[in-house]
Amino acid sequence: MMLHKDSVKAVAAQTASLQSYIRSSEKQQQLYKRTLIVVVISQIFGGAGLAAGITVGALLAQNMLGTDSVTGIPTALFTLGSAGAALLVGRFSQRFGRRTGLAVGFLAGGIGAIGVVIAALMNSILLLFTSLLIYGAGTATNLQARYAGTDLANRAQRAKAISMAMVSTTFGAVAGPNLVDVMGEFAISIGVPALAGPFILAAAAYIVAGLVLFILLRPDPFIVAKAISDAQRTSSNLLLGENSKLLSINRRGIFAGAAVMVLTQFVMLAIMTMTPIHMGHHEHGLNEVGLVIGFHIGAMFLPSLVTGFLVDKIGRTFMAIASAITLFVSGILAAVGPADSMVVLITALALLGLGWNFGLISGTAILVDSTPPSTRAKTQGSVDVLIALSGALGGGLSGMVVAHSSYATLSIAGAVLSLLLIPIVIGAGSTQRRSNKIEITE
Repeated sequence: MMLHKDSVKAVAAQTASLQSYIRSSEKQQQLYKRTLIVVVISQIFGGAGLAAGITVGALLAQNMLGTDSVTGIPTALFTLGSAGAALLVGRFSQRFGRRTGLAVGFLAGGIGAIGVVIAALMNSILLLFTSLLIYGAGTATNLQARYAGTDLANRAQRAKAISMAMVSTTFGAVAGPNLVDVMGEFAISIGVPALAGPFILAAAAYIVAGLVLFILLRPDPFIVAKAISDAQRTSSNLLLGENSKLLSINRRGIFAGAAVMVLTQFVMLAIMTMTPIHMGHHEHGLNEVGLVIGFHIGAMFLPSLVTGFLVDKIGRTFMAIASAITLFVSGILAAVGPADSMVVLITALALLGLGWNFGLISGTAILVDSTPPSTRAKTQGSVDVLIALSGALGGGLSGMVVAHSSYATLSIAGAVLSLLLIPIVIGAGSTQRRSNKIEITE
């Protein structure tokens, strides 16, 4: 009886708390700002977990099996695990809120990293591959965390929220690889193989990221956003026909947002994957390859705050078109520029990263704009599955294209493919402008 009374009191308290947010836009903005701080903290740790493990995953598999033929398997497993986890994290977030969905995803990634360490100790390939698959959950969660800051953001704040999550991921992603040697020495000191050391860091980082979200992300911004949306829908006097039209428009926006992110991911990974091989064929050393890829990764994340500002101020459609044009220029430059010129290679790969950055932030904003809270997290998870799979497909097909043709052909194909985004986003943008008169304010 006492348990029943306590549960009733808890439900009543939660309802009262939600009502206070529904009635106060000031409280909504306070929670939005607090959510951004929590997301930034978690993403710093999440980025470290992502980068530290990926840096040595292929080397660990190579070392345990004694052959180069398996070096691509860890990346494939990360991707497969990431795709499956994206779907599950999206479903969990839709049902239980961002706090639970993201915390479970990061904790699963941490458990996967622990499994990798144990596999290295036992020299078990089966456990290694299974653990790498689970470790991919951290990758998916790291990407989906960018949505958490947008739940209570108004339309003019959403891209900024996305960009803050991406920039904070960069801090961890830069720190992780730089700690590889330190963690290797630490691993040896406790009797663990050196290459498993970074996965100790990954496990700790992912678990801390999950705990930060689970403990601090209260009240859950997604649950609050759904309560606000439900209250507004109840008080709305829109006609059924208008609601049906809005639903159709939202589907078109979802397609446009997904297309931007999926195509930019495909083009970026296809060209990036084969650039080190292309450079090796033209006698560039590992230091030069590292420099080019370093500029590329920097361009993927560091401009995020500026990109977020531009997406919010200039518009989603404009920045999505800018993504397509930037990727096109990058592909053409990579194809026709002198292969022995470091300036050309750095410029081409930096533009490739920048075009991806424009596409991910504008595409995410379009997707959030086009989904009501009642289906938002589930839809976001499904789209992130497509993003992960498109990246894997782009990376896989790129090798076949270069093997049967050339790096120039691959780059030109990527450039032309990126231009498909322009008619897609223009069509969705014009439809969205026609819908503004009937749009329900979230």
